[in-house]
Amino acid sequence: MKTLTLKNRFQTNATLLPNDFIDNYMIDANGEFVKVYLFLLRHLDDPCSSITISTIADCLNNTENDILRAFRYWENAGLLCVERDADGRITGLEMQKTARPGKTSVSDSSADAAQETSAPVRKTPAAPRTKAKAVPIDSFRAQKEIKSLLFIAEQYLGKTLTHNEMETITYFYDTLHMSADLIEYLLESCVENGHKSMHYIQKVAFSWAEAGIETISQAKEQSALYSRNCYTVLNAFGIKNRGPAASELTYIKKWAEEYGFAPDIIEEACRRTIAATHQPSFEYADKILTKWHGRNIRHLKDVSSLDEEYQKERSSGKTAIRSRTVTKNLNNFERRNYDMDSLEEQLLNSN
Repeated sequence: MKTLTLKNRFQTNATLLPNDFIDNYMIDANGEFVKVYLFLLRHLDDPCSSITISTIADCLNNTENDILRAFRYWENAGLLCVERDADGRITGLEMQKTARPGKTSVSDSSADAAQETSAPVRKTPAAPRTKAKAVPIDSFRAQKEIKSLLFIAEQYLGKTLTHNEMETITYFYDTLHMSADLIEYLLESCVENGHKSMHYIQKVAFSWAEAGIETISQAKEQSALYSRNCYTVLNAFGIKNRGPAASELTYIKKWAEEYGFAPDIIEEACRRTIAATHQPSFEYADKILTKWHGRNIRHLKDVSSLDEEYQKERSSGKTAIRSRTVTKNLNNFERRNYDMDSLEEQLLNSN
């Protein structure tokens, strides 16, 4: 019998994703980290694939630091082996098996889940963090992550950390329960904005914890809101080449967060402040915005309506004052009585 020759014209062009990854890894991972893992998996068996960190960042619309954070996350999770040269530069990536000893389903205890994850993504409003959600500080993984964070902090700050600075970063991890990735982004964003003081970094960390920020995406959103509000005020006041002082930032947060004013409302108050005082005055702008808050102003059209109401009251007030003044002058006019016969006699005698 003649041998049959089989030809394959069907190209699957597909990437196989292990069920174990979906069941035990994907659920607890940051969405951006999952995208990086899938991208690597897609190019794993492609002989023509030649990728760089920059290429991955461009394809996924992320920064290179985001990609490096994803590498570290999957390396800590045991799904990726990162090869580095003597200078610490990444030279290769090796995907690891997803089989996880003693981990068979998503329904395992929360303690095990806490040991296996570091950046949970929650769809619902974040509940206050508790110790049960944190990685025990004396665990091997925690020690490894803290050691890595201290090294990264020294690179960002450009110096050897003091004992107090090390304790501060450990405090972020152990007490504030911030993930290693979030702490790294905290350091990165503060340094990029020109703040290398650990005191400043600590204040930002406290504000994030108070606001319930648990992921990098939430931190980025908060940072964008902060930058937009600060830029609006400083630009309206004509303040250039510096950020807001602490007292000024307190006012900005009050207007944006406590009063809930949109940037255009705050900008209008700053514009009126300059028109009235001819100089930046956060105190004067605060009086305007406090008055508007009391009148439940929410849109610029509400401000226009308030202005029209004020002009009507002012016009009616001026009319009433003018009427009272005229009446008063007429009433105060001294009336005189004349003897017409005597005046006539004086006129005849004068002739």
